[in-house]
Amino acid sequence: MKTKTLILAFASLLSYSAHSATQCGPFFLKGESDGLMHINGQAPETQKMTFLKQKDDFDNVMMQWMLPDPNVGRWLGFDYVKRNKKAILNVEVVRVNMDEPREFWTYDCVKVN
Repeated sequence: MKTKTLILAFASLLSYSAHSATQCGPFFLKGESDGLMHINGQAPETQKMTFLKQKDDFDNVMMQWMLPDPNVGRWLGFDYVKRNKKAILNVEVVRVNMDEPREFWTYDCVKVN
């Protein structure tokens, strides 16, 4: 039952986002037919969705992705947080060890066609 609910949630997200896209700083987010949110045209390796208030409330949702960045040669961790129809994207370079300085950015997101 839980798997069926998750599939329905992703299908809802796909139908919601397939007709629109989101721009967050230099990152272009668009839902694709594979059920994943593509970032700058690239499918993430992992995707997790958490509804912040109630099930299927896409105005209050957090999505997390991991994506290798060929420009940096490192993994990027993405946290997309949408609350009350306003969204931000937090991006962090995944560090090899904890002694490395943290690289972290936050971007406001806008819906684009």
